[in-house]
Amino acid sequence: MVNRRYSWHAAAGAMGFCLMQSVCAALPEQDDLVSLSQQMQQGKQTAVGLLDRYTQRIQRQNPALYAVIAMNPEARSQAQTADQKKSHRSPLHGIPVLIKDNIDAAGMPTTAGSLALAENVATADAPLVARLRAAGVVIAGKTNLSEWANFRSTTATSGWSSVGGQVRNPYATDRSPCGSSSGSGAAVAARLIPAAIGTETDGSIVCPAAVNGLVGVKPTLGLVSRSGIVPLSHSQDTAGPMTLTVRDAALLLNVMAGSDPADVATRDADRLRTYDYTMGLSKTGLQGKRLGVVRKLVDSYDAETKAVFERALKTLKSRGAVIVDQVELAYLDELEKDELTVLLYEFKADLNTYLEHAPASVQTRSMEQVIAYNKQYADKLMPYFGQELMEQAQATGDLNTPEYREASARLKQRAGTEGIDATLKKYQLDALIAPTTGTAWAIDYKAGDVIEGSASSPAAIAGYPHVTVPMGLSKQLPVGLSFFAEAWSDAKLLKLAYAYEQARPALPAPKIAK
Repeated sequence: MVNRRYSWHAAAGAMGFCLMQSVCAALPEQDDLVSLSQQMQQGKQTAVGLLDRYTQRIQRQNPALYAVIAMNPEARSQAQTADQKKSHRSPLHGIPVLIKDNIDAAGMPTTAGSLALAENVATADAPLVARLRAAGVVIAGKTNLSEWANFRSTTATSGWSSVGGQVRNPYATDRSPCGSSSGSGAAVAARLIPAAIGTETDGSIVCPAAVNGLVGVKPTLGLVSRSGIVPLSHSQDTAGPMTLTVRDAALLLNVMAGSDPADVATRDADRLRTYDYTMGLSKTGLQGKRLGVVRKLVDSYDAETKAVFERALKTLKSRGAVIVDQVELAYLDELEKDELTVLLYEFKADLNTYLEHAPASVQTRSMEQVIAYNKQYADKLMPYFGQELMEQAQATGDLNTPEYREASARLKQRAGTEGIDATLKKYQLDALIAPTTGTAWAIDYKAGDVIEGSASSPAAIAGYPHVTVPMGLSKQLPVGLSFFAEAWSDAKLLKLAYAYEQARPALPAPKIAK
């Protein structure tokens, strides 16, 4: 059927199930980037030693999680090179990181989870990967993801791909890791790696971060280059860090952010991002800040999740925040239809452009050919759900079609100018807050994803930043607190999230991380 070139495919083995009542292992402090950086700079740890440590964890734990899709065969030589450097290039020098398998890393396939791209071996690093390497980061491998960034079927199950199988939530492996950066979230939560890079179109960083008990940053669109990433929507796609702490996320964003001549959206990144994102992170960062509670993004959750959120509000108040309740965010109910229209048009146009420039070894050169390939090998590629979204996308016109242009214009105005911007101004707010999403739902291929709610869409559609930070356990599963605000407010949101993180009890690690 397909040349299975995944002899180095790490996502194999029997499933393992942890009990939800047994998730209270202590957080291994040495796994955060700040601690690892200190160990490296003090000569207490080497890049090779760190890589070996995490590789052993992956070999031991990944068969239960399917979080890592491939290991980088050049990682050890890169770690050896890092150890030979006389001075550290950055605080992340020598530290291993995983990247989502829709991001190019030279010499490795970029599959987007689909066997249709099994031969899509990257000839160069994506710019964000090049930035990581320049900072001395060791690219340890690739993470599994929801195939085609979870935009193949209306009944898809998050975390499943034909290349990597089903990603499992390390807090309870019968539960969803959320998508599409599911492998990145599960890998970091299980301490298979200290940090990972995900991508988001709408919710695909913040949702897996929240349900896996992590910090996730969906940056302002244009802060991080999208070149060398399998696209879904140029209006909404962006990459971002997924980490154990807010400071770790800031460290990674320092390296990832910057202008890229090949990505027009990033033209202002160097000019507008001229500071260290770790500067100003303080326990007093909430003092006097006005935070607006979007109750419409709270109402859908169960009583226990709502109770965790109410405790978070008390914590925010205790650190000096002014909570403005019952904030109304316009057009929440009107965004979904236009968003789907825009995503369908852009997925077809953007993927076709990407595939046209893919290596000659890639046989599927258009969305139409991908659809045909999926049908031809349906037993392997569509065992649980179909490709209705791809077929709907294929049926759209080009990006000059009035339907697309009108929907796109409405979306940006309603989510951005008349939505988040207007609400911040009306209530004189520093940021908007809500639960990121509910608890992880059961993996069920017949039911698909059953999500209680989400705070991701307004910022995702507007192209504005969104930070999620763990706020506790509901039904013994992690839930996250979202902060979102205007464009280029990434640093402000990190400061708010950090101050909250320092005030609330530490989240327990999953038992599998021990």
